[in-house]
Amino acid sequence: MIKIPAAIEERLYRLGIFARILVAVGAFARNRHVSLRGLVMQIYFTFFQALGITTMLALGLGAAVGLIGFPFLQMLGQQGFIYSILIIIVTRELGPLLIAFIIIARSATAIATEVAGMVISHEVEAYVSVGVDPIEHLAVPRFLGVTISLILLNIFFSLFGLAGSYLIVQLFHSLPADYYFGNLIRQLTVADIAAVVIKSIIFGMIISTVAITEGLGVERASTEVPVAGLKAVTKSFGACIAVSIMIAALFYTLLA
Repeated sequence: MIKIPAAIEERLYRLGIFARILVAVGAFARNRHVSLRGLVMQIYFTFFQALGITTMLALGLGAAVGLIGFPFLQMLGQQGFIYSILIIIVTRELGPLLIAFIIIARSATAIATEVAGMVISHEVEAYVSVGVDPIEHLAVPRFLGVTISLILLNIFFSLFGLAGSYLIVQLFHSLPADYYFGNLIRQLTVADIAAVVIKSIIFGMIISTVAITEGLGVERASTEVPVAGLKAVTKSFGACIAVSIMIAALFYTLLA
């Protein structure tokens, strides 16, 4: 018998869990009253409780781009390029990745340790024993909650990031708000919006699936719980960075 390498076996296991979650999403939609509270609580924890740090990062990033970029471009007589740079950095490239990092640090750790604790305490076995699918009851609300929250946070991040840049630009050159934001809207393309939405959905699916699989993968020792959280963070970081690079490469290839 051919022995499958551990790394490949782990990836196949994660793909299997992901496939089961996708199938269970339909069942969850039909019986959403069962775990609707779990979905609402996940969105509350992942979206609403992350608004504070998201606001500070968005304002800081937008202000930094405006503070560095506008005087430099003005010196070159190309200050009009600041709008394209803002869309690229705040909205399309760095913004979604920073949001993913925030969610990984907060929610990936929480989900992995919570699910791992439920496995150790035999709660998952109890669900199975009474005929409740743990994937539908536990995984799907977290999967949907994280993905929905990432989309909402990216919208929020873009709005506050661009607003922060506007405040900084006023220090160097007084611009009417309608002129500034009108130029931003004209520079924003359908491709930019599509890239943000695609990244948000893929990052959300990656982070939630990795956290859930790491949590379900523990055995019986309580010392495995923090290890599951650590693995969820490191693997989610690596996967999101790799996917971000691939999407950016594909985006610029199609535009070339």
